[in-house]
Amino acid sequence: MSEAVPEPLSPRERGGGPVAQTGVRPGGGCGDAGSRFAADRSAAEAEEAEADARLRRHGARACSDAELLAWILAPGRAGFDLREGARRLLARQPLVELATCPPAVLAARPGLGPARARRLLAALELGRRATRPVAVTGLLVRRPEDLTGLLRDEFRGLDRERFMALYLDARHRVRALETVSTGSLNASLVHPREVFKPAIALSAAAVIVAHNHPSGDPRPSGDDLELTGRLDRCGELLGIALLDHLVVGDADITSIREYGWPAPATG
Repeated sequence: MSEAVPEPLSPRERGGGPVAQTGVRPGGGCGDAGSRFAADRSAAEAEEAEADARLRRHGARACSDAELLAWILAPGRAGFDLREGARRLLARQPLVELATCPPAVLAARPGLGPARARRLLAALELGRRATRPVAVTGLLVRRPEDLTGLLRDEFRGLDRERFMALYLDARHRVRALETVSTGSLNASLVHPREVFKPAIALSAAAVIVAHNHPSGDPRPSGDDLELTGRLDRCGELLGIALLDHLVVGDADITSIREYGWPAPATG
């Protein structure tokens, strides 16, 4: 006959006194708070990863003011003499060149790494934006010339093509300026979805797109005209007008609206 297993002692019988009240209700309390904290942290990390990916693809000009400022304030990597590192960096590359240095190249500099490279590019980009010849938000656009100063500043010093979009309200005031794509541009690489998605989110009434020709020649290419036609047709379907497509060269800016708007597709 097996021995009976004794019942476990209660906390009171063990001399531990009454069970402490934690104030946590069944099914809630700390567990829910912890879940919310984890979800918030996960969302923040996802946003940072998305911003970091955009920085690596398009550079600091594609990032928002808030993203740039957050990177400047973020803690850097320890164990490196910042002043000596800065001297070495500037001896190798002037400050004016650092502003357009690809993030991966800058991150490879001794003592920098991705985090410090990000912060440096963010600071330089915020400085550039602070000295823009015109304010972006609220800028009234009546004709292409109203964007000359802004676009020259945005595309200055770039050695790759960049495609940007300006989102306007019903009175043709700029609500936002976004980088859509960077690199060799053609009608298949710039997708209308990437152009019009922010327009829908902003409730924009119209869009103006612009890109640069690093060759300095502002004349539209066949790909430029084909892309303009695609965007124009998509804008009509969405009820968001494509007002113009501007091609930025070294000395001039060409308005495709004035140059010769692509004819509507037939058939």
